[in-house]
Parts: sequence; structure tokens; C-alpha cells
Amino acid sequence: MSLTVVFIGGTGVISHSCAAAAVEAGMRVVLINRGRAPERVPIGAEVRSADVHDTEAMRAAFAGLEPDVVVDVLAFSPEDIDRDLALCPAGSQFVFISSASAYQTPPQELPVHETTPLENPFWSYSRLKAAAEQRVAELAPSRDVHYTIVRPSHTYDETYIPLDTGWTAIQRMREGRPVVVPGDGTSLWTITHARDFARAFVHLLGEPRAYGEAFHITGDEAPTWDAIHRMLGAAAGVPDPHLVHVASEAIAAVDPEWGVSLLGDKAHSMLFDNSKIRTIVPDFKTQTRFADGAREIIAWYDADPARRVVDPQVDDILDRLIAAYGPRPL
Repeated sequence: MSLTVVFIGGTGVISHSCAAAAVEAGMRVVLINRGRAPERVPIGAEVRSADVHDTEAMRAAFAGLEPDVVVDVLAFSPEDIDRDLALCPAGSQFVFISSASAYQTPPQELPVHETTPLENPFWSYSRLKAAAEQRVAELAPSRDVHYTIVRPSHTYDETYIPLDTGWTAIQRMREGRPVVVPGDGTSLWTITHARDFARAFVHLLGEPRAYGEAFHITGDEAPTWDAIHRMLGAAAGVPDPHLVHVASEAIAAVDPEWGVSLLGDKAHSMLFDNSKIRTIVPDFKTQTRFADGAREIIAWYDADPARRVVDPQVDDILDRLIAAYGPRPL
């Protein structure tokens, strides 16, 4: 008998690939979201429209489903967990998508394991994810619901440029203008294609060995930030982009929002031990290397001019940082 899997969300970077993998695995897949991205619904999946913040609408959307698995992509606080776990029938599995940014930052040891403490003093987003994990572990057993926690780390697909500066950086490369790389560009950063994440993730659904457990699912490729920028540049036809290194603290002083995502996550080398997920999926490994993924990204953006949006505020911040910290003319 095939599983009925409900995704709260289901059309985002990670959840789109996971929902597609679940359909491919023969599961009945139902997406519950606001219906704003119909082009991201996998063929074969059902959609029920509801705003996750509308309790009555969510109850109506769940009516008659009796899911075996509920995958919560949207929750990021303990209050969200209270709301969403109430929708899960007894005996079902609740899968919470957390974040690897909740791990100790900066890490005292590499690679990171699932037993690494959840301690991020820099980023409130990460602390909320950690608190939500704790709430899942406390509340699910009292509801007779099995739980599984999954921690992705910087997962991308063709629609998502894995730089905080987005398309603005790519356009600057094409125009021969410099772009900012946080730090000295040499820290190692684990990056994962959503297809690879989904290939492992789908094996956790309905899997008793995953009950009461936390897993991270990450790629086994960790290029430097310089290399990530250069691979994107090469895919965009700029094999040697002009990179300017600026300390993350200096970036934070100019743009606090960008800065907290650096100091709380991306400024530190992050490598992960995937031994635990391989106890469930022994052959799990990276199949899409980032050089190939970068070409997919640029092809997707180039396919429609409307996707290639330059953010004037980001452009201005980059100009200001480069003026302050870039090389001085001789």
C-alpha cells in the first residue's frame, strides 16, 4: 500500500524536488499551500489551497486525508510546531525540515555530525529552528506521532542562485564590474543540489528507522566561496570574474541583514559527515556537481528576461563596499 504524504508547502526549492521524488516513488502526494506557484507543482501531485496561518482553512484542507506522513517545510518556531502537529493523525510521521545553520557556529570540530550541539549565537533564524526541533521532540510523542528532523545546508536548484547577492552579482560579472566575496574567499562551503537532497530524503518517509531521529542531508562537495563565484561566472560566460574580498564584519556594518546570514552561517567553513543518512540510503552521494548546477541556474535565468532582476539596493551596497575595501588605483 502506497503512502499518503502531505507537504505543508511543497513548491519551494527543497520541497519541490522532494515532492517530485515522492511522486516518482509511487506515493500519493498532496501539497497544501496558497497556490501561488502552480508551475512548481510536480505532475501527479494534488494541491489543496490554504494559508498555513489560517487554522480553519488548514483543517479543511486536511479533511479526509488521513496522511501517513506530514512534511512541514514552512515551520520555523515552536509556535508553528504547535499549530502544525495538531493536524497530524495519531500513528503518522511528522517530518520537520529544520536547518544545518542551527549547528554550533562557528563549529569547534569538523566535520559536523548530528550530535554536534545546536548553538548559533549569531542568527535568530537558526535559534528558532533549534527551538522548533526541541518542541517537536517534546510534543510529538504526546500526540502519538512519530517524528523525524531533517537539516539541509544551502540547498539550491536551477531557480535559486546560492549567493546573497543573487542575479545582481551575475549581471555585474557580465558587465565586467567587480563583485564582493565575503571574507578571503577560501572558506569551504558545502553546497547541495535539491535533486540530490530529495533522493535521500524520500527514503525517510514512512521509514521506522528514522522515527525519533535527526539527519542532515548535504552534498559531499565543498568548494571555496571564490570557486563558487567563479563557477557561476564561467556558466555566465565570464571565466575570470573580478572578485573583491571584504570581511564579513565590514559587510554586516553596511548591511546588517546580509551580515547576520554571514556571521551566523556562511562565513565559516562547514563540512558534514553523512554517515547517518547512509545507514538508510547506503548509496547516497552527490550526483550534480556545482559546476553543472551553475550551468543549470544560468540557463534557467537566461531563458526568460523577467527572471534577470538587478536589485538596485544590492547593487548600491556592492558599489559602496568595493569603494571602501577594493584595491586602490596605483
